[in-house]
Amino acid sequence: MTKPRSKKALFIGLPLALAIAAGAGFAWDHWFGGNAGYPLEVIKQANELQDRLLSFDSHITVPLDFGTAGHEADKDGSGQFDLVKASRGRLSGAALTIFGWPELWNGPNAPHKPTAGFVDEARHQQEVRYKIIAGMVRDFPNQVGIAYTPADLRRLHGEGKFAIFISMLNAYPLGNDLDLLDMWTARGMRMFGFSYIGNNSWADSSRPLPFFNDSPDALGGLSPIGKQAVQRLNDLGVIIDVSQMSTAALEQVAQLSRTPMVASHSAPRASVDIPRNLSDKELQLIKNSGGVVQVVAFGGYLRPLSQPIQDKLNALRARFDLPPLPNLAMALMPGDPIIAAWPEQKFGEYASELYSILEEEPKASLKDLGDAIDYTVRKIGIDHVGIASDFNEGGGVKGWNDVSEVRNVTAELLTRGYSEADIAKLWGGNFLRVWEQVQQSAKPGALPSEQTP
Repeated sequence: MTKPRSKKALFIGLPLALAIAAGAGFAWDHWFGGNAGYPLEVIKQANELQDRLLSFDSHITVPLDFGTAGHEADKDGSGQFDLVKASRGRLSGAALTIFGWPELWNGPNAPHKPTAGFVDEARHQQEVRYKIIAGMVRDFPNQVGIAYTPADLRRLHGEGKFAIFISMLNAYPLGNDLDLLDMWTARGMRMFGFSYIGNNSWADSSRPLPFFNDSPDALGGLSPIGKQAVQRLNDLGVIIDVSQMSTAALEQVAQLSRTPMVASHSAPRASVDIPRNLSDKELQLIKNSGGVVQVVAFGGYLRPLSQPIQDKLNALRARFDLPPLPNLAMALMPGDPIIAAWPEQKFGEYASELYSILEEEPKASLKDLGDAIDYTVRKIGIDHVGIASDFNEGGGVKGWNDVSEVRNVTAELLTRGYSEADIAKLWGGNFLRVWEQVQQSAKPGALPSEQTP
């Protein structure tokens, strides 16, 4: 079968289961892209504001080949993130995610249940991504540094350096070893997300995988070790990331945590009605904790599939003797036990055709992202909303295709009437407030005063 470019692109698109002339010396196209379409006065204001703004993207995945030949950190490459693009866009910093999850499509004999080898591979991916980050800081000390505290992030911004905030997504590679949280915190991790696709031994996911014999809410939210992890993360001064958790798991974190929660890359369910997105109740729980919802520029979470694509998906299902989707929005979620039981060849044929159909879907735009930000601000207030891209894992919308185009997001917000003070909150001020609160709640001595990757 033809392998998709991004596992997440497949996962969110499959029943899957599968599944923006200003600035001296710079032309409009250089900063904003020729089709941005914003009035010149808005472009000028956005350009000037971005030069002053501390802007922070709360979720970018580090590709496993980042830093290798053709993917150098200090060259303007084909990827969505590098130091050249970050400088051109005046992005102050980002949460670079140490993420581990084994490749699922690795041949006809691939197991349909996680094995010890899967855990080893996921841990290997974590280590590779950590070494990539450490290598970037070592090789380009005049361009980039790690922010271990909010003060570090502000200092690096003032020095004109890109600030790396280390986050981790998915408890799966940690197995049942709670002490690994201490180890990763000592190495600089400052935000931890329990869940990805598929349940793990700590928490239920919003997207269980029938392929791994998952079922919705198999743990009833958090397992005992997951509940212990909430306390341990509070004590360590690490932000708890509730993106991708099941509703029950998120509710339990809200009950157990003494610090604000963050959804590092999520969207409101009012945009697309899928469990991966946050309901109004979940938005309110995050607000009530003092936390922040970082609205993500991920097309499948911002706009439902168009009718022609939905029709093609159901026609495909009919050809494979699958019942019509009871809710077409569910085409964005895994969940078909029938497909989970198919032989590898049949699954490959179906997945390949499905992905080809999804490739025809028009790309979501900055307007769609702006609509989701507006909705979230109306529901929980300007002090509880931020921005994320999810670059390198399927994120990006028309106008914000990579980190060089963050100014377009600022221009979109200006056209919607947001003040410069409010835009500063959305672009990092709110996240920094939460981070400070979380670290102030840590046990004394939990965070080393100096660290070297």
